[in-house]
Amino acid sequence: MGGKILAGSGIGGMQATQEMIDFAGKHNITADIELIRTDYVNEAMERLAKSDVRYRFVIDVGNTLAAA
Repeated sequence: MGGKILAGSGIGGMQATQEMIDFAGKHNITADIELIRTDYVNEAMERLAKSDVRYRFVIDVGNTLAAA
């Protein structure tokens, strides 16, 4: 009762994460993604509902404030 949840992640800490990124960079390991703009998020959600997604969506927020 009370609706409290305690959760964690097994991905490791900052050092383990950095080691993984360094390893991936050294061995040219990359992720297959589909980079989308913030104004495409609704369409991306519709595609998710239709299972019309081949790669992980990554939202490009780098230029969001510059465009506003």
